[in-house]
Amino acid sequence: MQWRSLAAVAALLSAHNAAAQQMMRFSCSKLTIERLDPLVSPGMEQSPHMHQVGGGNSFRATMAPGEFDPVKESTCTSCTFAEDFSNYWTANLFFRARNGTLKRVPQLVNMGLKADGGLTVYYIPPYDGKTKVTAFKPGFRMLVGDPILRSAEGQQRQLCHRCFSTINQVPFGGAPCTGEDTASLPPKMCTGGIRTTITFPTCWDGVNVDSPDHKTHVAYPESGTFESTGPCPASHPVRLPQLMYEIIWDTREFNDVDLWPEDGSQPFVYSMGDGSGYGQHGDYLFGWKGDALQRALDARCGNDRCSELISQSSEDAMRCTLNQTVPEKYDGWLSQLPGNWTITYE
Repeated sequence: MQWRSLAAVAALLSAHNAAAQQMMRFSCSKLTIERLDPLVSPGMEQSPHMHQVGGGNSFRATMAPGEFDPVKESTCTSCTFAEDFSNYWTANLFFRARNGTLKRVPQLVNMGLKADGGLTVYYIPPYDGKTKVTAFKPGFRMLVGDPILRSAEGQQRQLCHRCFSTINQVPFGGAPCTGEDTASLPPKMCTGGIRTTITFPTCWDGVNVDSPDHKTHVAYPESGTFESTGPCPASHPVRLPQLMYEIIWDTREFNDVDLWPEDGSQPFVYSMGDGSGYGQHGDYLFGWKGDALQRALDARCGNDRCSELISQSSEDAMRCTLNQTVPEKYDGWLSQLPGNWTITYE
């Protein structure tokens, strides 16, 4: 069985060290879809916009660092690895029809994996096959991307979309955020769906597990890239694994010219009213049990099986779900986005 996303990232490696590269790649099925955001809107039982969430079932409006322990509070996880009670969440994608009504775009499971929607999570060690990284610490959380952006200016690195022409992702198109990938939503019909890639910074200040903007305690390499093992800045000297999300949006039911705008403009919008795609973002809240993640990274575990970790069946992961804190309709045709967002493009 092929893992094309894995192969694409591995293509960045030179031939002599490609065999040494290993990365964790696994599914986190849909835990819940609702307006909750314990990072940006802590304590609010309906945050401004809707998210799709994977991970531990202790996800709630208030998860304060140093006070809330997802490992102790969770009784199950929607992720493949049973010791991972972290939470991973992103905005939802909606289709806006010619008549102005909206419908949530369902998610496809990624190639080689089994799940109910959700997202694919990667933890990637340095590409040289030998440099060590430090696992995230209890209480750690971070945010990448900016939901208010409507242009490329100010966008963080490696946030992009890929337009697939076939459901089996052939032709694949190379490593994420290369080739014809776009920071904006694709401007044309994607007969095989749209993939969103969200990649987080890889350097940490070594002290703070959070910061007021959920960003400044982490940074990018001061030169080069994570892929080239670029050095971390002195202000953020601790090298982290590269955390990356992939979400596959199943746009096939919307590939009807009679539903699209008459001018042919792309009709997809993110749940925060973003019709451009530049505002896509990802949130992360660490919740691995004990030193499980560090052991897996040190062992350079590959894909969704690891001798250092306890795995669960895909069926068990898919059974781990949460009811909405405040019930709200999000499926079927809607007259407006949840939260009553105005859709903007610039």
